Amino acid sequence: MNLYSLTLHELQTKLRKREISSQELTEAVFQRISATEDRVHAFITLCHDTALREAKRADERLGREKESVPLLGIPIALKDIFLTREVLTTCGSKILGNFIPPYDGTTVKKLKGAGAVIVGKTNLDEFAMGSSTENSAFFVTRNPWSLERVPGGSSGGSAAAVAADQCVAALGTDTGGSIRQPAACCGIVGLKPTYGRVSRFGIIAYASSLDQVGPMTKDVMDSALMLEAIAGHDPSDSTSINAPVPPFSRYLDGDVKGLRVGIPKEYFIPGMQPEVEQAVKEGLRTLERNGIETEEISLPHTEYAVAGYYLVATAEASSNLARYDGMKYGLRVPGTDLGGTYMKTREQGFGPEVKRRIMLGTYALSAGYYDAYYLKAQKVRALIKKDFEDAFKTCDAIITPTSPTTAFKIGEKTQDPLQMYLSDIFTISVNLAGLPGLSVPCGFDSDGLPIGMQIVGKHLDEATILRIAYAYEQATDWHKRKPSL
Repeated sequence: MNLYSLTLHELQTKLRKREISSQELTEAVFQRISATEDRVHAFITLCHDTALREAKRADERLGREKESVPLLGIPIALKDIFLTREVLTTCGSKILGNFIPPYDGTTVKKLKGAGAVIVGKTNLDEFAMGSSTENSAFFVTRNPWSLERVPGGSSGGSAAAVAADQCVAALGTDTGGSIRQPAACCGIVGLKPTYGRVSRFGIIAYASSLDQVGPMTKDVMDSALMLEAIAGHDPSDSTSINAPVPPFSRYLDGDVKGLRVGIPKEYFIPGMQPEVEQAVKEGLRTLERNGIETEEISLPHTEYAVAGYYLVATAEASSNLARYDGMKYGLRVPGTDLGGTYMKTREQGFGPEVKRRIMLGTYALSAGYYDAYYLKAQKVRALIKKDFEDAFKTCDAIITPTSPTTAFKIGEKTQDPLQMYLSDIFTISVNLAGLPGLSVPCGFDSDGLPIGMQIVGKHLDEATILRIAYAYEQATDWHKRKPSL
């Protein structure tokens, strides 16, 4: 038995019974990383020594604490966008290539408080801007199922690390699909909670009204346990929702009889990979056999989602990234004067995709164009949100494909940004509406690449989508398959 291949809840039981130690488990994970990282390239930074110290403390806690602490002693990876005290935090960018934060973000504090062992920081598209993890300033992460393919993005490093058993679970962030799309590409479970369910304090911002933290795990039960640990109100985050956190894992009983699921006709479109459509429709039939009722619905403003998203997100990015000027932290490239220092620092520090989005966002916010672009995009956002509200009057959840294709080859779309942006066509609307969404494995294509099915829920109703995903998972074995690294 390889300890690193087990799920969080399986390891939780073994740790609690003292069948294994956290130190033993953590060493097994680092041995797995050592054996596979030269091919996968999932991690920017590894925390070997501190992780072993955390594992030792976890073992001490396990010996004296009577109550179960879900993450105690469990090796977890973090997307390199979370502020971590005294650990390099780059956001996949040269401009933060030397940045070591003096404090932990709220989510990291919660993980540490729950006894999790942080094994390292994973690769990502620079400032979370991308769908393939090819935009990292350091290297390209590879998909464990096929090393010449992308793992998706921007949380591709976290997705690849979980799929390759280089950690037990990981955290990512999702601005327009950046947890769910790489989860689909790598054959794991990825959950984007309701906007505001998990604190964003200590997360390096891309688009503040869209970003959300979520777990990336080997199965649905693990996602529920992770969400229980990280969710909750945070006074340090003005967008944090003050709502109780349900015991999500207790809702996972496999019973979904009587639930109604909407199937939006706009999400089964020409140009989608036929095997993806076939796998999702077969997934729906599986759920129907388990008692779920389905109905066709319409989300009529879906066609405007991509345009609306890339105006809202880039406008917010142009504002958020203005702070990287070489003055207080990060890269500084001296110029002949202050303006020259700003220019040189940003020119050399930012990659081409980040520059593209800053320019697009700045243009959309500029005098004379604000009403025509940014304001109109916000109006479209309101219409998309209303579409979902109307649909949820008759449905308990909505099911769609996660991505229109399986993982594409490295370099295949780098010269065509629009094609790259369309990778998130099925996930973007969920962020614009602030709703929870989850991707669960539902099959493989003819090349052996994973396919994901997306389940979207009502505001603050992560319990229902986890419940549906768990019932589907119990009826299939897609989540049990492993890449042969």
